[in-house]
Amino acid sequence: MSLWLSQNQKFGAGFLAASGIFFILGITLFFDRACLSMANLLLLFGITLLMGPHRTLAFFLRKEKYTGTAFFLLGIVAILMRWSVTGFALECYGAVRLFADFLGVIVGFLAAIPVVGPYVEGPLRRLTGASQQLPV
Repeated sequence: MSLWLSQNQKFGAGFLAASGIFFILGITLFFDRACLSMANLLLLFGITLLMGPHRTLAFFLRKEKYTGTAFFLLGIVAILMRWSVTGFALECYGAVRLFADFLGVIVGFLAAIPVVGPYVEGPLRRLTGASQQLPV
């Protein structure tokens, strides 16, 4: 088993990075529909290439993740229908519901940042109730 990324996984990581850039650009440009739509497409392609189609479907279609998946997809549809702010709010709620299990890892990463880490860690742990362990 190789610990290196395959070619598809490298493309997936690139698509995810580009998705983040388009999300930031779309928000900076006052919820520009074109940028947010491109970010959504790149995000879905990136996750699929990085994890593989079967694992991606298994993640999004888990019984406990139905509400998060529904809100996330409704947000994408709302952005495509020119309701950018509403769609972005729905997507954010869906993303929090989908990735709530990984909040502990995210808080741990933010706590490791040298200057701001100690100041950020305490309030974020109290706010999220997250632990440092992975849910797996």
